[in-house]
Amino acid sequence: MKRLQRAFALAVSGVLLTAVLTGCGGNSAASDQGDGERTIVRIGHNQATDHPTHIALLAFEDYIEDKLGDKYDVTVYPSELLGSQTDMVQLTQTGAIDFCVASNSILETFSNDYTLFNLPYLFASSEAYHAAMDDPDITDPIFASTKKAGFEAVTWIDAGTRNFYTVSTPIETPADLKGLKIRVQQSPTNVEMMSRLGGSATPMGFGDVYTALQAKVIDGAENNEMALTSNGHGDVCKYYSYDMHQMIPDILIGNRIFLDEMSAEDRAVFEEGFALVNRIEREEWTEAVEKAKKKAEEEQGVKFLYPDTKPFQEICMPMHQSLIEQYPDLEPIYEGIQMYNKRYPAQAAEGGAEQ
Repeated sequence: MKRLQRAFALAVSGVLLTAVLTGCGGNSAASDQGDGERTIVRIGHNQATDHPTHIALLAFEDYIEDKLGDKYDVTVYPSELLGSQTDMVQLTQTGAIDFCVASNSILETFSNDYTLFNLPYLFASSEAYHAAMDDPDITDPIFASTKKAGFEAVTWIDAGTRNFYTVSTPIETPADLKGLKIRVQQSPTNVEMMSRLGGSATPMGFGDVYTALQAKVIDGAENNEMALTSNGHGDVCKYYSYDMHQMIPDILIGNRIFLDEMSAEDRAVFEEGFALVNRIEREEWTEAVEKAKKKAEEEQGVKFLYPDTKPFQEICMPMHQSLIEQYPDLEPIYEGIQMYNKRYPAQAAEGGAEQ
């Protein structure tokens, strides 16, 4: 029945969004009740229903309702049904919805601490990235930094490695980016990175990228392999270049009042659910990327390129020192990440999966 209801919600998304927004007065836990006394918990994200993020959030939904189904009615809204990521962060901030998945780059606009994770070439390898993000000494200070803004991070979600992909210009050196309009996430760090690499940064919401590529408003974008298939970008862009410029997590954030007003017993169950989201998404991610790459090559005609990443790194590395000088409180966290980089250095890997 839950899946049937979800399919219906997808069919009437416009009506649903209006109902969600008009039906919420302040924090949803305090104002919205489902069946009997069950609290409605709304979670929004911008990915398709076959994406690892959605699969992991459905597992969270099932887990919470299995453990606390007499208290909570959890519903996951995919594909920007509740608006763009920026919209959803604002809705979570005000309590109109309870949780959403946000790009780290968007959170940079709410807390300077998140700027650290946006640095290009911050992590030496996927292993270093995962180890650092699993270390609470690194993540906890940053995750808690938005509490005054009305929300906090509850877990991180692996979004793979971000690389450039273009409609018609293969990117094999930084010089190939010169003059190209490249969609980047809406963050000052990403705009600076693009400027340093010689391209023209074009910030826009993720939901607008396909149309902009198709209309040639932009020449390319930067994202992981899933964007090619799950979001159709490979239908337009025929070159995907593993320059490996960023490993940026997506972040599951929750409304602070909703979280603070929960009983200790319920919060413990939700924390188990957050850990489940992280584990399931990471398990699904590896397989999904392999499938996406195969589909992009065989069905969409995308050519994958493996340039030397060192010239890209050399151009971007001054951003590291500049960030530490600007935000000295982040230096201990930055140094902690460097320890993981030494422990898990870059390895030459088949398919360009490492730097």
